[in-house]
Amino acid sequence: MFYRSAKSLVVAPLVNTVFRPWVKGLDNIPTEGAAILASNHLSFSDSVFIPVVVPRQVRFLAKNDYWKGKGVSGAWNRWFFNASGQIPMDRSGGRASQNSLSAGENALREGHLLGIYPEGTRSPDGRLYRGKLGVAKLALSAQVPVIPIALIGTDKVQPIGKNIPRVRRVGMIIGEPMSFETYYGNADDRFAQRAVTDEIMSQIMRLSGQEYVDVYASEVKRRLEAEKDPS
Repeated sequence: MFYRSAKSLVVAPLVNTVFRPWVKGLDNIPTEGAAILASNHLSFSDSVFIPVVVPRQVRFLAKNDYWKGKGVSGAWNRWFFNASGQIPMDRSGGRASQNSLSAGENALREGHLLGIYPEGTRSPDGRLYRGKLGVAKLALSAQVPVIPIALIGTDKVQPIGKNIPRVRRVGMIIGEPMSFETYYGNADDRFAQRAVTDEIMSQIMRLSGQEYVDVYASEVKRRLEAEKDPS
């Protein structure tokens, strides 16, 4: 109820008026049934623009840091993300990450649309980085299609480190659903997961026109932080 009310009465009218998002391929979003929306990740505002454009509710795997804040702002964040149906994602690896993926799989088995950013974090420089295996694990375990999405210009609206968005138009290109039935029998095989993930990233690259870099964005961010603070 909160999601629908906030979207229709507040968020969508504001976003559509100010940022005038354009979209191609909206008919590739299924009107019912589960699917994964796999998108490039350029800006914090990506998780606003996708739900505004997509008619159905989108549940996102969001980093669990948003649930860990303190004070009034922390309490507000926790309430907002819970009320809007988002799922905390622990990115530390191991059992914690697996539990987070299990929550995403449950959402898919319940018939929801699940939004995920395969890169795992925002691009530090506008390029497209290597996808992590979680998107493939979910697609193969839940046996659902993956819909590749390319966001255009959101990094110009809200670059990393900027809290106040800039007013400019953004776009979204939604590709055709990708099906991976031939891999369903190998859902736990890392080679199959890598093949599926790379195929998804290839489609996102084709839609977005981004330069592809075959390393993880998180590794690049760590290196950039180390260069800033060599101690």
